[in-house]
Amino acid sequence: MSSVLIHYQRPDSDYDGWGVHAWEGTLAKPDWDKPLTPSSFDDFGAVFEIPVRDDAIGLRYVLHRGAEKDLPDDQRLDLSAAREIWLLAGTTAPVKPELGSLGPEIDPARSLAVFVDRTTIALPGWIVDRAETFHLGDHPLTPRPGGLFQAQSRRFPHLRAYKAFSVREMGDAALSDLLRDRLLVTGRDTGGERTVLTGVQIPGVLDDLYADAADAYLGLVIDDDRYRLSVWAPTARTVELELFRTPSDEPKLLPMERDALTGVWTIPLKPKWMGRYYRYRVEVWHPAAQRVITTSVTDPYSLALATDSTHSLLVDLDDPELAPPGWAAAPKPPAVAPARMQISEVSIRDFSIFDHSLPPAERGTYAAFTRPGSASMRHLSSLAEAGLTHVHLLPAFDFASVPDRRSDQLTPACDLAGFPPDSHEQQRAVTEIADRDGFNWGYDPWHWTTPEGSYAVDPAGPSRIIEFRQMVAALNEAGLRVVMDVVYNHTMADGTGRFSVLDRLVPGYYHRQLADGSTAESTCCPNTAPEHMMMSKLVVDSVVTWARQYRIDGFRFDLMGHHPRANILEVRVNLDHLTRAVEGVEGKEIYLYGEGWNFGEVADDARFAQATQINMAGTGIGTFNDRLRDAARGGGAFGDPTVPGFATGLGSLTPLIVHDQIKVGLAGGLAAYRFVNHLGAEQSGAQVDYNGAPSGYATAPGETVNYVDAHDNEILYDAMAYKLPITTPPLDRARLQVLALALVVLSQGAGFVALGSERLRSKSLDRNSFDSGDWFNQIRWDPALGNGFGLGLPVAAQNEEHWPLARPLLADPALVPPADVIELTAERYRELLRIRRSSPVFGLPTADEVQRRVTFPLGGPGETPGVIVMCLDGTGLDPRFSQIVVVFNATAAETVQTVPGLPAGVRLHPELTTSADPLLQAATAAGGDLTVPARSVAVYVVDAS
Repeated sequence: MSSVLIHYQRPDSDYDGWGVHAWEGTLAKPDWDKPLTPSSFDDFGAVFEIPVRDDAIGLRYVLHRGAEKDLPDDQRLDLSAAREIWLLAGTTAPVKPELGSLGPEIDPARSLAVFVDRTTIALPGWIVDRAETFHLGDHPLTPRPGGLFQAQSRRFPHLRAYKAFSVREMGDAALSDLLRDRLLVTGRDTGGERTVLTGVQIPGVLDDLYADAADAYLGLVIDDDRYRLSVWAPTARTVELELFRTPSDEPKLLPMERDALTGVWTIPLKPKWMGRYYRYRVEVWHPAAQRVITTSVTDPYSLALATDSTHSLLVDLDDPELAPPGWAAAPKPPAVAPARMQISEVSIRDFSIFDHSLPPAERGTYAAFTRPGSASMRHLSSLAEAGLTHVHLLPAFDFASVPDRRSDQLTPACDLAGFPPDSHEQQRAVTEIADRDGFNWGYDPWHWTTPEGSYAVDPAGPSRIIEFRQMVAALNEAGLRVVMDVVYNHTMADGTGRFSVLDRLVPGYYHRQLADGSTAESTCCPNTAPEHMMMSKLVVDSVVTWARQYRIDGFRFDLMGHHPRANILEVRVNLDHLTRAVEGVEGKEIYLYGEGWNFGEVADDARFAQATQINMAGTGIGTFNDRLRDAARGGGAFGDPTVPGFATGLGSLTPLIVHDQIKVGLAGGLAAYRFVNHLGAEQSGAQVDYNGAPSGYATAPGETVNYVDAHDNEILYDAMAYKLPITTPPLDRARLQVLALALVVLSQGAGFVALGSERLRSKSLDRNSFDSGDWFNQIRWDPALGNGFGLGLPVAAQNEEHWPLARPLLADPALVPPADVIELTAERYRELLRIRRSSPVFGLPTADEVQRRVTFPLGGPGETPGVIVMCLDGTGLDPRFSQIVVVFNATAAETVQTVPGLPAGVRLHPELTTSADPLLQAATAAGGDLTVPARSVAVYVVDAS
């Protein structure tokens, strides 16, 4: 049985005779002669508790006293949206979440007060102006004229303007008890009338009171054959272990013991319990419910899960039974310095879901990577042989948006291939089942340290652990290291819902709160707060587990700018402590990079020093270089998709400032790199403007990840479809695609490409295909089936505003490249990889080396628009070539570039003399005159003496 709470406030505080009649969903048929009377009263008003059926979807009710109704019409509460409602007499709209006329200063469901630490409550000035005296519960608060202490302001810079109040000193035990109940700050005027009533944000005081929890071991802990489970839940009243033999069994309830110093609840385990399922039963006061609730929740430190993540599973990741054959001795490809890395990004499902050379059950799974003879793995292995070093896997931890079992995953009910290429029917059919199909990028975390079940052939129990490890070993055997995309900046849900884990254990702690206590959602989901001690610890512990237990070679942090710089550096330090001799992993070889974007409630270091592009300079941690991306593609991540860039149609009309931005990217995005700009003056990378920010920001080339496309926004082929004239021939489109990829492959720093772009992969112009199904995301490994262009209009929710632009493009069959053009593009990409691998001047390790060896000799106002010449000095470094010259010709005409000082013997790079593109046979060198065909990149060399 469950219940619904109706909170009712009358302005005259007269509740005599008032009651509730409720039906549609109530546990029993209503007795019209006996209305429900208030079950209690709180600071808001009367509370009516109405029992409802577990399967109820709605509740109809009316508030009345005798024949007098509060409102003339019956009211209805949608139980899928809320199970608690706050009402003002005579007002139809609820007070929560819309505040209505009540005002946030006397809304107990809002948390405007901040419990900074043991000593201090902080309140916004406008609240302080509304009262003469303040109390925390029964404890008087004393105004502190000087405001927050300096240390407090440094820790909470967004509270600097708040007023500080000292909390009466109390012992830790009393404070602990206080924090395990509802906390309210009240303010009263001189007449004693209450004018302020608000909840309290508690993360700061929890971090202060339970600082020792940072050193606690959480989840399953095995020490000298002694087993225990530990969970941090300092505000819980009780925590019990629910132990299950199978997920469908009734649980055995076992009490857990609370440590007063850390707030950690622990229970010893019997070894025979390994392999059983478990959850925690937690009794806690929850602000989302505004009452004490009891909830059954999985372990945020889960290492294994039941199908569909209903239960955590007790497993020992060191158990030999969970290791595939040869796992202990499986070799790694040689370590790669960050500036030498070439990374290809792919979703596990995209990679093989339409690879018909695989058994159907293995398509779109971890197992697909273990089939070296499949079409998808043959292609990936060919890239590794050419010089690709890493595969970046989109989220592969447990996420919430896909059913684990294939039998539960829906597919479109119609033949999508039967609709016209510009039809809206495909996207309509995909959208209808999007919440229940087998596809999602996976940026909706549920359990961070367990492999995702929908990618496993067998999602039940520990099988997914073995399958994930088999995938890693197979990729390593193919010569590739493995990067994992990690998403710790937000969760799928907060509050009390099914997909909420952290917030059910420690309500109001793990998520970042705005000024009113609501959860920040600038990431489009409930934002976590890695600035809080235990969220930071969870990030570190999870990453280290993936590194140790799954031998992951790199981590890409989603929206890394929403993390504190200190949190990412703590990850780095903990990884660096891993050694091959002890843990079997050389942690210093693991590369970290991420999205260093600066936006949201944390922007401009508002709450902490962020892990943004500029702030991460000097750390050795990489960030994506949007400067090179936008200069090459044109436009930005948002806005008009038809704006061309250097490699997408500007050609001879390219403004020379765009050359400067690209040169900074080619030089590794270095802030200090100096070169002659388009005006003929010497300038540093940091002085080249990028929308008001510096184009160059890194201190070492390995701190930039250069790219022209990724899973976000239009993939490169689709971007070019929007930007190039519709009459552009397929071969010319392919050549410009290769040129764009060459900016990535031949630049200093790490290079990053969305897998399939080397095959002209399209998503039918979908700019955000995170939930667009297999139809729009598939990689077509058979080039005779096209590249994915013309599969219908992209999903309306993300693309409808651009449908008028998309429709004529998709309807044009000439924009679907022939099979031979797809194959040519792939081979040209492999040529670029081999060229990069052929010389150490591509991927120099330091800024000094880049400054000394990378030049742009034709820079200045006389430079040819749309043509960039880059020289690389290999003297004393490259045993094969003393000089390498790269000419990027993005124009529609052949160009002749005269490079001063080139010695005799300049010739086309050996990889290009038999290039897959016969047009490159027209690339010649005569002294310092280099002739480069239209829309091509040519590389010339001078042999070392």
